Amino acid sequence: MSDNDTRRNRINDAWVAAWDRGEVDELDALLSADYQRISGTGTAQGLTEFKASIVATRSAFPDLVTVVDEIVVEGDSAAIRWHSTGSHEHSFLGVPATRRQVNVSGATFARFDGDSISEEFVTWDPRTLLTALGIISVGQDT
Repeated sequence: MSDNDTRRNRINDAWVAAWDRGEVDELDALLSADYQRISGTGTAQGLTEFKASIVATRSAFPDLVTVVDEIVVEGDSAAIRWHSTGSHEHSFLGVPATRRQVNVSGATFARFDGDSISEEFVTWDPRTLLTALGIISVGQDT
């Protein structure tokens, strides 16, 4: 198995454990202690905050399933294309449960430092989530 295959498998295994089963401590085997997750708005989360955000998301969407559609690894970089689905069963970011089904997708660009990912840049459209929850309407005149 090549180094790229090993890295792809490690990413997939950690994502399935954390996002689908809520086993966020499995991320410790993949992410460095000084890990930073940077969103499209430039907001950064450390490892502890990232784990807490997964737990909060899974609490609001208990049937959450995140599918890794594709992982491309080249050298010390990885690109991960993903999509998630789940039902909004509990409060999320102050929004009471809507019981609506949500589908979002995005991409994560990771940088390895040795055997661990030290940095990720995540891009997705939060308007998709807000529209699915009925918080905003996209493409309609107001």
